[in-house]
Amino acid sequence: MSDEATSPSVSEQLGLHIPYLRRYARALTGSQSSGDTFASAALEAILADRSVLDGTDVKTGLFRVLYGIWASAGAPVEEGESGARAKAQKHLSKLTNHSREALLLYTIEGFNYAEISTIIGVEPGEAEELVDIARQEMADSVKGSVMIIEDEAIIAMDIESIVADMGHRITGIARTRDEAVELARADAPDLILADIQLLDNSSGIDAVNDILAELGVRPVIFITAFPERLLTGDKPEPAFLISKPYTEDQVISAVSQAMFFSSTETLHA
Repeated sequence: MSDEATSPSVSEQLGLHIPYLRRYARALTGSQSSGDTFASAALEAILADRSVLDGTDVKTGLFRVLYGIWASAGAPVEEGESGARAKAQKHLSKLTNHSREALLLYTIEGFNYAEISTIIGVEPGEAEELVDIARQEMADSVKGSVMIIEDEAIIAMDIESIVADMGHRITGIARTRDEAVELARADAPDLILADIQLLDNSSGIDAVNDILAELGVRPVIFITAFPERLLTGDKPEPAFLISKPYTEDQVISAVSQAMFFSSTETLHA
């Protein structure tokens, strides 16, 4: 059987990449709803004209289309927002153009510099420089306290070390839903890093919802081995998501991004 007969079609490849397109769009906007709107617009553009994918592989082309729509819109966070999102809008205006977008493509979505250059329309060398600039700008923007909800001790200690080295204060590590709620009450965090499945088979999602209901809105990053299950667009889902196994760069980028927006959406199981 020929390679053409066994290789997935363009439609099948698009289907595989859509969850991660949603993840990228949500991270750009800091919101599930607006991020999914951008992702849907990209898919509609491709359905209307498949030639927009010409000259690239399907994944790179898909992200290039999204980025083109994003850049044309000129509004990374919804206009008219107040509170935390208004602060994020103000922060965004001070960042180097394309830098944050390049950092997300590199650290969270795993594109190389050549692919990033194709997606955002710069030279490969400039793409690498933008990633370096973004790391510094995002890291310098916000410092705060972080709570970790993770039942695997080695992973918890690793995350703690990474986040502490970024200059954030760790409020503690919780292994169960109940521990997480008690820890949050004792020392309210600015940001929560949460695994989905916890030690006693309780849910990190439930723990986070309990904390947000009691303490109010704050940024949350979920960590999961099955990110596609939380990137369907069918129900309330996270704006910030790291896949297991993660890299140090991914944790740093996600924490900087979430702290930067200082907002999240309650996620219902």
